[in-house]
Amino acid sequence: MKVVIFGAAGQTGRHLVSKALEAGHEVTAFVRDPAKLGMKHERLHLAQGTSTDAAAVARAVQGQDAVISALGQVKPFQPDLMKQTATNIIAAMKQHGVKRLVYLTGAGVTSPKDPPSFAAKVIVPLMKVVAGQMLADSTLGVRLVQESNLDWTIVRGPRLGNNPPRGAYISGYIKTGFEEFSRADLADFMLQEAVRSEYVREMPIVYYAS
Repeated sequence: MKVVIFGAAGQTGRHLVSKALEAGHEVTAFVRDPAKLGMKHERLHLAQGTSTDAAAVARAVQGQDAVISALGQVKPFQPDLMKQTATNIIAAMKQHGVKRLVYLTGAGVTSPKDPPSFAAKVIVPLMKVVAGQMLADSTLGVRLVQESNLDWTIVRGPRLGNNPPRGAYISGYIKTGFEEFSRADLADFMLQEAVRSEYVREMPIVYYAS
């Protein structure tokens, strides 16, 4: 599979690139600064640019079988970053006839299918207070993806950390807790989903059972 990974130099993106190469895929890493990725491989190609540059995004998407976005808001906050990112990725995929999109967002973005949970009652209101603009931008980006005619999967990552991967995680519309989730496990799920398409036009969340 030929896959382009947006946010490849980020903490989750690096795991995605490594796992995709290990699985035998041909990877295009979309990065602002190629030096920050620090990887070389015969099946790794670098595409330099920013996600707000529609032309750069379109060049990176051309010829791919799937698109994975591990991009998120950065500090300082950039208004409409996720909205513009989603707009550009969707337009590029439609332009080049690429259908499969795996798109990362945070657990603060809710789904009507989510079961009631104490964590959800606490996390979402708290995020609206401490990161209201960021959550609103993320929610808008998600909505644009949902309204596209792409074969999308929106993966909602919980509180992330660089702890070692467990492998034994669960996915779906589940009750989340407060435990830190490994970025390596998140990348594993996102890559597998790009290949197997289990959650097409769904918004699963990933978490550990205990």
